[in-house]
Amino acid sequence: MTLATLRQFAHFSGVGFISAVGHYGLLIALIQSLDVAPVPASAAGALLGAGINYLLNYRFTFRSTKRHRDTVLKFAVVASAGLMLNTIFMWLGVELLGFHYLIGQTVTTGLVLIWSFLGSRYWAFRVTPIEK
Repeated sequence: MTLATLRQFAHFSGVGFISAVGHYGLLIALIQSLDVAPVPASAAGALLGAGINYLLNYRFTFRSTKRHRDTVLKFAVVASAGLMLNTIFMWLGVELLGFHYLIGQTVTTGLVLIWSFLGSRYWAFRVTPIEK
């Protein structure tokens, strides 16, 4: 892995942290302030987090010059696959292997982070020679 790729992965991870703060911040605010039920509050937080993630990765991590219509659908596919992987890995870790849910989530987050970075770098935000 090159230094440029490692730097990009560090930026991607930082963006993920900021997205998580937005997700959990809205989740908590909706539940505590507006008495919204946890499931819809979590869905709203996840949508906010995904929006933050897309915009910051588009501008900051990958410095994309592609049109949003060319990247947003691909990003949504990568994010949806990440959600599916998250569910599978959590089930394997917690239900099948009996890990504490926080340990399962920590391992799962690391695995999904790798998937999300690779899917974003090599597909969603990739610029082909024709597009340059």
